[in-house]
Amino acid sequence: MTGASGTLALIGGAEWTEGCSFDGELLAMSGGTEVLVLPTAAAYEKPERVVVAAAEWFSGLGAEVEGLMVLSRSDAEDAGVAEVVRRARFVYLSGGSSLHLRSVLKGSAVFDALRDVWQRGAVVAGAGAGAMALTDPMVDPRGGALTVGLGLIEGVAVITHFGDVEEDAHGEKLHRSVALAPEGLPIVGLPERTALIREPSGTWRSAGAGTPSVFLNGSAAPEGLNLVSA
Repeated sequence: MTGASGTLALIGGAEWTEGCSFDGELLAMSGGTEVLVLPTAAAYEKPERVVVAAAEWFSGLGAEVEGLMVLSRSDAEDAGVAEVVRRARFVYLSGGSSLHLRSVLKGSAVFDALRDVWQRGAVVAGAGAGAMALTDPMVDPRGGALTVGLGLIEGVAVITHFGDVEEDAHGEKLHRSVALAPEGLPIVGLPERTALIREPSGTWRSAGAGTPSVFLNGSAAPEGLNLVSA
């Protein structure tokens, strides 16, 4: 998997709500009291409200939130915007549309800055669509097949909102993701308010309200996160 010196958190959704106990820990890992929130995935879902929700949540943890409105491709190619990302110690990508997030950030100046700051030790978190898009391959939310993701981390794919019947009423998307995954690729189901955290050492662990489920080679894997390699 991709090497890095920062912490990565992939969150199953319902970010910044009761049960997301890991946010305080991630803030401490960042070494600061500021969180840079990119509501890119929520560009068509009132992104300003996303930033307000994040600010209210993190104020209770003693931190301040700055919203960076990277909503379009032109925003993502702006050198000044990319520099804001490059100075951050904690970058949080919200939920929304993973496909829009990918189209805006893939190969952009902002994503290059995100990768750079993470490799230099910053904390990067993605929730819901933000978590799905950060991997490569990425689970396609439209039907569960695998597609190209941003690739901040490789060799694992995640299904967010895992267990939510509204997201996948009959389990068809999950079945397709697991069945179509290449041999040896772990697919991790992440319930809401649950984080899959990659430590700077490369080891993985979970935190929060739920327990991740790991699927490998077409079936559930009892070994769990031990199968998600560094």
